[in-house]
Amino acid sequence: MREEDYQVSFEIIATAGDSKGYSMDAICDARDGKFDSANEKINEANKRLLKAHELQTDMIAQEAGGDPVPVNIILIHSQDHLTMANVAEELAEEMVSLYKTIYDMKAEIEELKKKIK
Repeated sequence: MREEDYQVSFEIIATAGDSKGYSMDAICDARDGKFDSANEKINEANKRLLKAHELQTDMIAQEAGGDPVPVNIILIHSQDHLTMANVAEELAEEMVSLYKTIYDMKAEIEELKKKIK
């Protein structure tokens, strides 16, 4: 087993983990009504996710080029992290949008209450 095989797997784990963290932070910001910050964090999550996908694509290209990538538990673990980061980013986008809708609807209700009084 080559050291670089482990190194790339650990880099995917770290990068995907960062992406997932930014996604979760975006959801928390949206819940607090901080939509600009939430969108910035989703953008950061996307950047990290893209980097992790690039690392994975390099491994796929290596395999396709006839240089097999050894499968080990660390590689499998890195793929789990990448999958979870991808799902977290997609859900964060949806949840930020949902929180924004709720926030806007609450503001509209408050305005209507003021008009009724």
